[in-house]
Amino acid sequence: MVFSIIIPVYNVKQYLWDCLNSVVAQTYPDYEVICVNDGSTDGSLAILEEFQQKYNQITVITQPNKGLSAARNAGIQVAKGDYLFFLDSDDWIESNSLEILAQKQEGEDLLCFNGRRFFEDGGAEEPDAGITDTNLSGWEYYNKYVLVLRKFHFVCSVLRLYRREYLLQNKLFFEEGIFHEDNLFTPFACYYARKVKVIPDCLYVYRIREGSITTTVSFKRIEDLLQVDNKLGAFFNAIDFIEKSRLNRVLATDYLYAFSAKNRQLFGNKDRELKTIINWKMFSTVVRTYPHRLYYYLICIHPVLYRVSENIIIRLRTVL
Repeated sequence: MVFSIIIPVYNVKQYLWDCLNSVVAQTYPDYEVICVNDGSTDGSLAILEEFQQKYNQITVITQPNKGLSAARNAGIQVAKGDYLFFLDSDDWIESNSLEILAQKQEGEDLLCFNGRRFFEDGGAEEPDAGITDTNLSGWEYYNKYVLVLRKFHFVCSVLRLYRREYLLQNKLFFEEGIFHEDNLFTPFACYYARKVKVIPDCLYVYRIREGSITTTVSFKRIEDLLQVDNKLGAFFNAIDFIEKSRLNRVLATDYLYAFSAKNRQLFGNKDRELKTIINWKMFSTVVRTYPHRLYYYLICIHPVLYRVSENIIIRLRTVL
């Protein structure tokens, strides 16, 4: 079995050594590393080329800056391994990660594993408890775990191993030019997966740092998340034979979050812009619980009413 490790790289010179050293130190021998230099300007390319000269497993692709999704997609298109492993270039993996995955995979479309977070300020954190689960369909897996609170959000794509042929057969690529690409990719990946296994092993180390894509705050992130929710709602709510209550709960929470007092403080009054982005028919469809439906009606009357009720609930929780 051959693994393809796909690493998008954009201006991470400070962290790239840790990432690349972790992949060349793997105890399992059969793998390739595809590094996609996404228009870096900080010297990252020189590091990639140095590693490429030293290690035959490493291939470097250079393209103009197109974003994380485009870099991952470029890696998928040239990968030759049986399974694909997505690794962000400021993170790293344990030295026995591929060995463990090779031992535990049994032809699944998705093999899911655990990870831990590393804080640059030196803060220590215990990883989530490992999960063992087998013989799941992808949609069973989604519905069983999507609402489980863990340190890593369920949609995080780097905590899964993907069978390459399954991705290609179902044309599963990352949406380019948006934030929250994992929010769109993961539900589809689960829907099309026929066989999923979850293993408890902690194999991935996720670096928490200021200035990364995931910690940068912008209104475009909200806009993109709503567009993602519109697409997910339109696709899955047109399918009659699958369980959708948990997906709809996720979408309803996102729609409500867009109008939150927190976002009002961060970005000013964006109610008019939000109203033009949201698919209101879909919003009405996915609000199924009583609190969500009440909040939906308040927003329809005026978003201020929702924010007032939100603040009241927050204050009550601090008192009770």
